[in-house]
Amino acid sequence: MPVWLKALGIIGGLTTLIGSVGYMTIADKWGSVFVILALIISLLKQVIAFIGFLTTAIKFLIIFAFAAIFIAVGLLAFRAFADRKKKND
Repeated sequence: MPVWLKALGIIGGLTTLIGSVGYMTIADKWGSVFVILALIISLLKQVIAFIGFLTTAIKFLIIFAFAAIFIAVGLLAFRAFADRKKKND
């Protein structure tokens, strides 16, 4: 292999190496910024979904508590009515 071809190969390899290092440095900096932004957006989406789940769970708990109180008051009224009826007999 001629010397000039080897020299071009070495220079071409160095140029490629230097160019790729510069590109990788830029891609590394901006890539990490974009990854951090994507992680923050993903985290915020998960937090919003979790808050939505918690509010739905709280709504159902309030509905169940109201239904339980309503049933308890109905049972107390029924027992009072039944006791009054037994007392009269």
